[in-house]
Amino acid sequence: MVNMPFVKAGLVAVSRDCFPMSLSESRRDALMKACAARNIELFEAKTTVENEADAVAALKELRENGVNALVLFLGNFGPEGPETYIVQEFRGPALVVAAAEEKVDIGGRGDAFCGLLNCSYNLGLRGVSAVIPERPVGSADELAAEIGKFIPVARALIGVRALKIFSFGPRPYDFLACNAPIKPLYDLGVTIMENSELDLFAAYKAHDGDKRIDAVAQDMAKELGSSPYAGILPRLAQYELTLLDFMEKNLGYCEFGVFANKCWPAFQTEFRFVPCYVNARLAARGIPVACETDIYGALSEYIITLITDKPATLLDINNTVPPSMAAGTGYPASDLFMGFHCGNTAVCYLRKPEMRYQQIMKRSLEPDGEPDITRGTLEGDLIAGPVTLFRLQADASGVLKSYIAQGEVLETATGSFGGIGVIAVPELARFYRHVLVGGQFPHHAGIAFAHAGEALFETVKALGVSDIGFNQPKGMLYPSENPFAR
Repeated sequence: MVNMPFVKAGLVAVSRDCFPMSLSESRRDALMKACAARNIELFEAKTTVENEADAVAALKELRENGVNALVLFLGNFGPEGPETYIVQEFRGPALVVAAAEEKVDIGGRGDAFCGLLNCSYNLGLRGVSAVIPERPVGSADELAAEIGKFIPVARALIGVRALKIFSFGPRPYDFLACNAPIKPLYDLGVTIMENSELDLFAAYKAHDGDKRIDAVAQDMAKELGSSPYAGILPRLAQYELTLLDFMEKNLGYCEFGVFANKCWPAFQTEFRFVPCYVNARLAARGIPVACETDIYGALSEYIITLITDKPATLLDINNTVPPSMAAGTGYPASDLFMGFHCGNTAVCYLRKPEMRYQQIMKRSLEPDGEPDITRGTLEGDLIAGPVTLFRLQADASGVLKSYIAQGEVLETATGSFGGIGVIAVPELARFYRHVLVGGQFPHHAGIAFAHAGEALFETVKALGVSDIGFNQPKGMLYPSENPFAR
């Protein structure tokens, strides 16, 4: 995977001057050993922070060693002002954790359980946010586990704040639901570069005869194994090179890039192919290309990629599953839906991936002949396994909100077309009504091929989003749910 930051986390221990500094330092040493046992690489700042001068020295130590993610460790009660100054001036993702007691005699008690309360209060006074896990006080091994969970969250926060989204074309009129208020993107630190379809077409034509096309087409043929659609691969290879070159040329001060491209209806008549397979190939490399100019879909896919270190995809929350198909799955039909898109899911997540043509487009664009300009989809049933549905979206008023729901792709064969699978989400019907419909989310869901809800939740929360929907269990009513409904 490319197109993502490398996280170098650094540990800073703090100590209140009325507690033995040696207690905090010995606990820091134990935490470093616990991280090493879990193969978690962590830079250890040798400055133990008791006062503001120590805080300045610790920050200098972190910067000189290339640390871009902070772990602030209260080995004892900790100095509220200096420790929160470190988080404020570090200006990157920060995790705050504290040591549990091994013994409670007068020399061995650190009172970090108490100190973390004041640390949290002082972070609020400074207007600074930090990641504080569900169980922030623990043993060395317990806190090492929390640091391991923090690394992908830090990667996501760093990546989002250095991201540029390239979009091509206006949103299709019939898909205005994939709206993209721009200001919230900048609030997140994301840069957006909007371009016309003509810009994309001109860039594509400029790659006519590119000497690299044959090599990319051969790589595609090797990945696909075989294709009955001779002649389409050079066009797709030219398009892939166009996107990659455009991104490299236009990243500017940003470090990472993703795309949100209009892909119909004029695309097929002018470019003379369907771009889905290229979208899938770039997603497999950590460069999501969202369909239908879905800018927040591209952002959601990228966050998934950063969290899981795996390709993401974008699927329509498409159709219900007939009861006859649900029988034998272990789920009621109300917990099932088909996730579908034309063919943008990476090869590694399809059972029998094949290049095909977009059947809906062919009906209108090539009704009477063999498919030509509608070729280029990558199709097959999704592989069975865990998934997480995720979207970060600004609503029509420009307010950021999100949803997260974990489930699984079932083995059930779909008998349909596109990249498609039967997906089970517990209590889906209520989630659909009160989060997706009630929250006015569009039809596109970012799909993580893993259970990534915990890290996604912490990431979205750290980005300042407070409205985070999830599939609430039975008996836990949504605010909009009618308690008298039968």
